Amino acid sequence: MTRLFALILTMAAMATPTLAERTNEAAQALLKQEQTVLTSAGKSHMTSLVTPVSRNTAIYNTSWLSAQDKASGGAQWECLAEALYFEARGETIKGQFAVAEVIMNRVESGRFPDSVCGVINQGTGKKYQCQFTYTCDGIPERIREPRAWDRVGKVARAILDGRAPMNLTDGATHYHTTAVRPRWARTYTKTASIGVHLFYRHTWRVSSNG
Repeated sequence: MTRLFALILTMAAMATPTLAERTNEAAQALLKQEQTVLTSAGKSHMTSLVTPVSRNTAIYNTSWLSAQDKASGGAQWECLAEALYFEARGETIKGQFAVAEVIMNRVESGRFPDSVCGVINQGTGKKYQCQFTYTCDGIPERIREPRAWDRVGKVARAILDGRAPMNLTDGATHYHTTAVRPRWARTYTKTASIGVHLFYRHTWRVSSNG
């Protein structure tokens, strides 16, 4: 009888998973679940989690921007992307972020319209009497360079989503290219020079996160 009871206990023990086996199965299930979540998170989200945000980091180079998902959005995104395309598509990525920063500084200043589209289209109506010449030069705005549009769209998306540090231009609300010398530049405070653009702020100072 004792032998039979011992045999039954042995068989039961063999049929029941050990603690180590149960722990291993739980770990495998957890790992599988984690892999599923990471796969569904999206490439740009994962990149943003490991990208430090500061003036000299990867956010301003081609590798970082290329890793972002294709950008899209509503009217404010489209206005900003369009402004970057026509005003700065030939600039460096850092230069494009700087131009976008000026537009956002205007939105936040209280001295300009309080929306991206409002800032960009301010004064549009009379030829060459607007803030951004491409909006009032009488030439239809046509996107002819898809790769450039894709790039500025990602810059616009990063700015609107708050993923850019907004510290490149030290609160600038104006800019011009090195090819021109507008009169107003003599009385404004120069804050930065990036690529082919020079940046300024008026005698009144807007807030800056720099």
